[in-house]
Amino acid sequence: MPEPPRSKELPVSLLTDPVMIEACQTRDFGRIFKLVKTRAGVYPSMVARRCDLTPSRVGEVIAGRRQLLHMDVIERISDGLRIPGHMLGLARRAWEPPQNLAITPREPIETPPPADKPLAAGLPGADVDSILALAAERDLSSSTLDALQSSIADYWRRDDEHGGETLRPAVVGQLRYVVDLLKEQRPAPMRAGLHSIAAELARLTGWTYFDARQYNQARAYFTESLGLAKAIDDRQFMANVLACMSLQATYQDKPGDALALVTAAEDQARDAEGTTPRVLAMLAMREAFAHATLGNHSATHSAISEAHTRFSRISSDDPDPPWVAYFDEPKLIVDTGIAHGRLGEAALAEPLIADALRREHRSNHRGRAFHAIWLARTQLQRGKLDEACHTAMDALAPAAAVSSQRVAGHLREFCEQLEPFRRESAAVAFEARLREALPRQVSGSPRP
Repeated sequence: MPEPPRSKELPVSLLTDPVMIEACQTRDFGRIFKLVKTRAGVYPSMVARRCDLTPSRVGEVIAGRRQLLHMDVIERISDGLRIPGHMLGLARRAWEPPQNLAITPREPIETPPPADKPLAAGLPGADVDSILALAAERDLSSSTLDALQSSIADYWRRDDEHGGETLRPAVVGQLRYVVDLLKEQRPAPMRAGLHSIAAELARLTGWTYFDARQYNQARAYFTESLGLAKAIDDRQFMANVLACMSLQATYQDKPGDALALVTAAEDQARDAEGTTPRVLAMLAMREAFAHATLGNHSATHSAISEAHTRFSRISSDDPDPPWVAYFDEPKLIVDTGIAHGRLGEAALAEPLIADALRREHRSNHRGRAFHAIWLARTQLQRGKLDEACHTAMDALAPAAAVSSQRVAGHLREFCEQLEPFRRESAAVAFEARLREALPRQVSGSPRP
């Protein structure tokens, strides 16, 4: 296709913006197209023309209804919008000038930085990075896989404490690194290990998008995780991913989808060899959530009973996969309470959530915020206004410590439930504390 005129190049300020860089790294073309429209005046019809796409296809990408995955399409976007190849994980494009021939304007004399501000270390350019990667030692060992697994465990810990928004670029970068390693010939055990790690990183990326209520992106990464796990026939992990997608469907008010996804998860787990009771208990509880969202009391109670029966069979000798270790007794109890709460059974839910909250680790800021809000909601349903507002105040400190649109969404829902009582002194005090602790997170409407 003919090259776009040089005057149509994107501004340097956009190409160096961290938001644009992350969008390119994750190949989030919906966000890229929005950015080039608002920051460079390249409207969707122009994007379609320059990238040899149909306007309807561009519109679907912007709306989040379509993903662009084919390499030839990605190359056309790079060429049409003049996005340097390395930003999208491509080789240097033909229109990019060689580094040593690039013409740069005369630089102004720079003012030295203050003495108390250290100079930034010089970093190699993208071309040098590529050369060094080619020359690097690519022989992997079991210790390499152990190190990658350790980093995943650390990512999850930090996600619980602070949220995944700031972690996402690092996680995506490591995911692409591991996927790149899979392109080379390796022994079967090593390939299986890399597939497993890539699947976990893709699920973690999907989880960070889910927690940010960016559901289309979350679904794309969950689907990638599912494919990576399927490549090595890891049915337990496939069940885990499907359970995550089921939970997301409950947040999107798609209870039918939630039930179908968790039923598929349980089928995968039953077909897997050596599925542990802890995994089956976790899946049964996700089934309870789906039934509760549908308002099916008897099926919810049956799934809760199944979860507790499975959990009672857990042995210290079980070969539990690391990703299910979080499902301990406090988690079983709090999820049981939440399932009852979703059914409107506040009298059953309140003592369970309160008990689990007392036992929950204080470093899990997001979990503590969620569960305190759920406890407040059940107390409000029982007419305990003062207790509900006091409990909701306890949720504010952990909510402020973690970046989570899901937490903010739960707080907004609690505020809506508090609306009939907003003139009461307890509600007035809570809203004042809320505005002070979280002035931006709970203002406006939740993300779609």
